[in-house]
Amino acid sequence: MAGPKKSHKPKQVPSRQQILDFIEQSERPAGRREISKAFGLRGADKIALKALLKDMTKEGLLAGDLGRALHKVGGLPKVTVLKIVEIDGNEAIGIPEKWEEESAPAPKIRIKEKGRRAALAIGDRILARTEERGQGHIAFLMKKLAQSNEMLLGIVEKDERDQYWLKPVDRKIRRSTPIIDLGEAKPGNLVLAEPLKRGSEVKARVKEILGDPFAAKSFSLIAIHKFEIPLHFPDAVTEEAEQATRLAISKEQREDLRHLPIVAIDPADARDHDDAIWAEPDDNPDNKGGFKALIAIADVSYYVRSGSKLDREAYKRGNSVYFPDRVVPMLPEALSTDVCSLKQGVDRAALVCHVTIDAKGQVIASRFTRAIVKLTGNIAYEDAQAAMDGKLDHPLKSSALEPLWACWKLLAKARDEREPLNLDLPEKRVVLDDQGKIVEIAIRERLDAHRVVEDYMIVANVAAARMLESKKSPVIYRVHETPSREKLIALKDYLKSFDMSFAMGQVIKPSVFNNLIEQVDDELLLPLVMEQILRSQTQAYYGHTNMGHFGLSLGSYAHFTSPIRRYADLIVHRALVSACKLEQPAPENSAIPEYSGLSKEEAGRLELISEKISKLERRAMKAEWETIDRYISAHLASRIGEVVKCRITGVQNFGFFATVEDLGGDGLVPVRTLGAERFDYDEAKQQLTGMDSGTTYNVGQKIELRLVEANAATGSLLFELAEGANHMAGRPAPRRAGKGKPHRKGKPGRPANVRGKMGKARRK
Repeated sequence: MAGPKKSHKPKQVPSRQQILDFIEQSERPAGRREISKAFGLRGADKIALKALLKDMTKEGLLAGDLGRALHKVGGLPKVTVLKIVEIDGNEAIGIPEKWEEESAPAPKIRIKEKGRRAALAIGDRILARTEERGQGHIAFLMKKLAQSNEMLLGIVEKDERDQYWLKPVDRKIRRSTPIIDLGEAKPGNLVLAEPLKRGSEVKARVKEILGDPFAAKSFSLIAIHKFEIPLHFPDAVTEEAEQATRLAISKEQREDLRHLPIVAIDPADARDHDDAIWAEPDDNPDNKGGFKALIAIADVSYYVRSGSKLDREAYKRGNSVYFPDRVVPMLPEALSTDVCSLKQGVDRAALVCHVTIDAKGQVIASRFTRAIVKLTGNIAYEDAQAAMDGKLDHPLKSSALEPLWACWKLLAKARDEREPLNLDLPEKRVVLDDQGKIVEIAIRERLDAHRVVEDYMIVANVAAARMLESKKSPVIYRVHETPSREKLIALKDYLKSFDMSFAMGQVIKPSVFNNLIEQVDDELLLPLVMEQILRSQTQAYYGHTNMGHFGLSLGSYAHFTSPIRRYADLIVHRALVSACKLEQPAPENSAIPEYSGLSKEEAGRLELISEKISKLERRAMKAEWETIDRYISAHLASRIGEVVKCRITGVQNFGFFATVEDLGGDGLVPVRTLGAERFDYDEAKQQLTGMDSGTTYNVGQKIELRLVEANAATGSLLFELAEGANHMAGRPAPRRAGKGKPHRKGKPGRPANVRGKMGKARRK
């Protein structure tokens, strides 16, 4: 195994860079044991190394199995499982079966086979040893693996020879699979098919017809099946949910808050309502100018108890998944949209956070109770805002909304003094009609009403974390760590290209980034800087160890306010029930588990729970993003050939990605269409530069592009320059994807007209 020379072995834990160098140079898979051995670590140093490796994975520097095979993010393990997606002549091309690097697409790797060819076919799984070559990788076949049980999702197509094919809806897979058993399916149907090995080729047998792939409601189905999101609840879980709805709400054991004008402020199209708020001026003379407030959250832990069938199913799902046309809930509808949903005029069980806020907006006291609430109103954000702006005569304005806003102004003042990260990123909203067709795709308007609710929720989340800490209780924290040094160096190098300075020696706080944003007075430069600041941030996750929440500038933070749709919040509720002695056992003759608090078994495996629900959260986010992309592609399909205003969102050696302004949807502009000249790719600056013309393309740049393709099935877009592809003389016309081999020749991963130092490709 390659590694540091013995004479240079340090007697202390190696640095991050030493670890990265060792893993990259090692000829074999390198995990914690190999690193410990190579650097001569003993005892406490091994424990420190384990902690460092965990930090490096959280920072986005490493990925893989901590104990067996680590690799640099954006890179590949030395030994990994590949899935064959293409056959190019005599060579098979594969992609990593597991690829969680969101900033770059899964790389395509050519498979080298020693001796006689193993007759690899599309869909095969292989164990391979990878090796870096130039700017890409190659893989050496070690052995073929058994086929996975995954189904193929695609669209039935019929060619001129009456042969049926399954066209993939995953943009990463370009080859269609021949169908040998069509069943009742017809050309154009979206189907699930079973992969069958026939000699050296994989064929498909249609097992389920999902419908019209271009119908709006099919877009979410594609994501649900692709990401294997559980769609239906087992009968036993549904039955247990019905039993849980019959649990009585004890008026003797709960605080009665039904007399208070508590309101829920939600989107107009909200499917569930798990939080409500109330505030009034504090009559305590020692808190002059302060307020009393409460945040009432649906008491899901009363109905969904540890060890129950409901609990196991909720843990399996991790969270609800929200699509424009449907919700795939974490809990059955008998709970999620009925008994656990806080609705106007109905008695509901709630876990309530009571807070006292001083005149400076600081929380000076908090407590938690189990209560009965009866909401005075369910109000849409837009109506609440209109009422406060004097544009709507709302009956609850004086009794509920005005006190909430008055208290919020104090919370907002405290938030501003805390200086959380201020990246105002637009949120897309897909509006559908009654038939599920797209009416419009718009940017969701940001109102004070949204900020009001958010700030009350943050107060409750902080109070929950601090209460559990004070009781020495286990906690699942919502963690957002400080950006890593490596990412900050990359940001510094990028800002330097615009003559902006970034001092590495300073204490990194969110205000540092806010000050950078405030310094930018160039409208074209601002989105570039904001994009790079976003890229420099770490990804938030759930953890049983408190690492703080950098973005919110908070020392302790937990998710407490959405137990209907997030398993993390349900665990926090159970922990509060146990820590604050709020237990209310189920009746002895009930089939539901007796206790609703945090079990010892759960408390002992919070690390495992945190890791799993973090992964499930990322799965849900990817599914939601891809579905939005499909809706946008469908919406743009009628505008093929039009020139649209775009903004560049990512630059790689093979071209750049751009998003349609005020709409969204990522599309590619291949470098081969930019002209006959050669382009220099600078990864640090995220920039392509024409070597003859000096034309530059970089992240954040506004540009007009012509829409060439909009594939609703895959959610992909293809653009070219407004003046057309290959506008400079002497450049041959490119072939469309899937229409034969590319015209260019060059190393894998490097277009023929690109040169320059290229590292990991980055795309948000």
